[in-house]
Amino acid sequence: MPVEIKLEDNVAIVTLDEGENRLNLDFLTKFLEALDHVEKHTNANVLVVRSAHEKIFSNGIDLEWLMPIMQKNDRETAAKFIETMMALFRRIALYPMITIAAITGHAFAGGAIMCCYFDFRFMRSDRGFICFPEVDLGIPFLPGMMTAMKKAIPRYKLDEMVLTGKRVTAQECLEHRIIIGAGHIDQLMDDVMGFARLQNKRRPVVELIKAEMNKEIIHAIDYEDKPIIESGRFYV
Repeated sequence: MPVEIKLEDNVAIVTLDEGENRLNLDFLTKFLEALDHVEKHTNANVLVVRSAHEKIFSNGIDLEWLMPIMQKNDRETAAKFIETMMALFRRIALYPMITIAAITGHAFAGGAIMCCYFDFRFMRSDRGFICFPEVDLGIPFLPGMMTAMKKAIPRYKLDEMVLTGKRVTAQECLEHRIIIGAGHIDQLMDDVMGFARLQNKRRPVVELIKAEMNKEIIHAIDYEDKPIIESGRFYV
């Protein structure tokens, strides 16, 4: 199962369990389905997302899957993938409950970007980096991605991470408030759940607050990303 769901009190724990959790159409679709299930079929008021991999939270876009599509110039499938990925990011940004990324290992590229859409982030301290290597891979960021990254990361630190591709540790992330907690893997989920259980807020209120707080992200996804994706310029 690429995505597993468990309910503890008012907290839904979604575990990404597809190896390195690389982003491809199948994985994104299963993740969206899991979010729909939690919202429609549970009473949870908090969402926690973690990885089952021993050292990786998400290694970003599945380039082994995407590159053959690009080489065949299959822009329809490529555009569908990007649209689905941005739909997932949009869903997380507007999710009608508190969302927490439990970064249980490396979060690179698209995996690191995804973490920025969550309300809160905790990170494993004994292993793992957050890294945006796009500057070295030659892959640009969409406006909706950058807007979310600016929400999660102080601008001075984001400049360094984006322009140099620096790998940032949990301790450094904590110092710059990119995350709100860091702990050894044996303690991490206890810390996450201790925080999560206190966030038993009403869904309708959270939904309205997040719609206002994240409206710049949604505008960028809905109105700025669309022509870039449709024109194919993202893939040049």
